[in-house]
Amino acid sequence: MTLDVIAVPSPNFNDRKTPISLILLHYTGMESGAAAIARLCDREAQVSAHYVVEENGRILQLVGEDKRAWHAGVASWQGERDINSASIGIEIVNGGHDFGLPAYPAVQIESVTALVGDLMARHGVTADRVIGHSDVAPGRKQDPGEHFPWDVLARAGCALGRPEGGDLERDARDDLARIGYSLEAGIEAVVEAFQRRWRPACCDGVLDDETRGLITAVAAIASR
Repeated sequence: MTLDVIAVPSPNFNDRKTPISLILLHYTGMESGAAAIARLCDREAQVSAHYVVEENGRILQLVGEDKRAWHAGVASWQGERDINSASIGIEIVNGGHDFGLPAYPAVQIESVTALVGDLMARHGVTADRVIGHSDVAPGRKQDPGEHFPWDVLARAGCALGRPEGGDLERDARDDLARIGYSLEAGIEAVVEAFQRRWRPACCDGVLDDETRGLITAVAAIASR
């Protein structure tokens, strides 16, 4: 798929402090894509992202990749707390939990996958470092949500795929930290964030056997 990117400049950015090592996926969580883009380009809003992918698959670039967009907020991954400096932020137009968490259209996900793949190739970002906003801000953020088709990206090599099985004797806290989660929000919030990504059918924050197995297996993949 050839990327056709439309420039829609946002004034909301500053200089990066660290190299790019993450790709962070969000949903816009607003009633319409137009409203989301207007906010991301509003100087007073003080928020932005590098890219927006609309429902019809159109890709907009708001901030240059060499600059630090303002999309992550208070967040942490593998000890890195300046996620805005370390990441490229992609906002995917979707109403999110406040507007019924609609399904992501296939054409939109096709564009997201193509964009992520292109960014991975150009910046040397590995599949285990393509993550969601809820991963870096458990207890605070829920996007891109349990309807986001991570498996589609995984089949294209653009995200980690869901593992099968795992050693249930491993310490879940250590494994969550190894994957990259900060435990400051509390184990229940972190487990719920993990489930939202890896077991979206049940996001209850309970560290049951299935969840423990998935945590162990994802930690093993992330450590390779």
